[in-house]
Amino acid sequence: MSLEDTGHKMPRNGCFLLSLEKFHTPYPMNRRFSPHKLFHAACFGGRVIVLIGLYLWAGAFTVAGQSASPQPPVIHILAIGNSFSDDGVEYLDELAQAAGLRLIVGNLYIGGCSLERHWNNLKNEQPAYDYRKNVEGTPSNRPRTTLQEALQDEPWDYITVQQVSQLSGLADTYEPYLDDLLQYLKAHAPNPNVRFAIHQVWAYACDSDHPGFAHYHHDQTEMYHQIVKTVCKMARKEGIRITIPSGTAIQTGRNLMGDRMNRDGFHLDYGLGRYIAACTWYEALLGSVAHNPYHPDNVTPREATLAQKIAEYAVRHPYRPAALP
Repeated sequence: MSLEDTGHKMPRNGCFLLSLEKFHTPYPMNRRFSPHKLFHAACFGGRVIVLIGLYLWAGAFTVAGQSASPQPPVIHILAIGNSFSDDGVEYLDELAQAAGLRLIVGNLYIGGCSLERHWNNLKNEQPAYDYRKNVEGTPSNRPRTTLQEALQDEPWDYITVQQVSQLSGLADTYEPYLDDLLQYLKAHAPNPNVRFAIHQVWAYACDSDHPGFAHYHHDQTEMYHQIVKTVCKMARKEGIRITIPSGTAIQTGRNLMGDRMNRDGFHLDYGLGRYIAACTWYEALLGSVAHNPYHPDNVTPREATLAQKIAEYAVRHPYRPAALP
């Protein structure tokens, strides 16, 4: 976030710097000056105004108000996930750019990857991932990457974990893999102050034909409640203090706008579904998403405003969907 220019500034040596933009000088303002060029006189209507400028022997003169504002620090987020984390972060960089934030997002992608498979990949150093990375709006993909390589690639501020969607509501599928994975990440993450988050994924569309829907008797409400209950239990067990409640946000969106958040019965659609999820990631990790001007072309301004309110509500109440007032 840029600092506002407050007008005249004090240079590093503590002397007040006068703006000379109204006066003419034979010396270019960006050149270094020798000691004998310390004074310059300008005559206006018979009056002589003596301008005294202190020029540093070792540095160039800088016109007040022209110095560059310091850039905000880069925030680094690594998702150890699958296609559902891909859906979740798709619009996250656009939201960050619109808010003036600098963001690097990495997603260790294998479609349908479970916690058990993540752990086995790590243990065996398998180059099994598409490492999808977005650096301040510039995307890239590095195939055949190990989890270890991606972990060491940046000083991650946040690392997110999640279970594959069809198993997300089944507590006995998380352990021992989640605990083993977290212990490794805590011991080897480059940033000693890294924070961990768990991604609460969404239930399937009511008419989904995903075979894993059978675990929940093909009932969206049952699947949602099982996911919420299980993610809450695992977060408490592992001491994970941040939940990204995409599941609650999507369920709230369904309550308000109908069951139209998916493109194939389980992945989020390319417009509103992904946008609600991205707003939820933003709200959980980066701060308030309210009044962010960005929305994709296939999301209306009204829908975008509602999506931002949904995300805010979900982060405040991650374990229950609602109809917003």
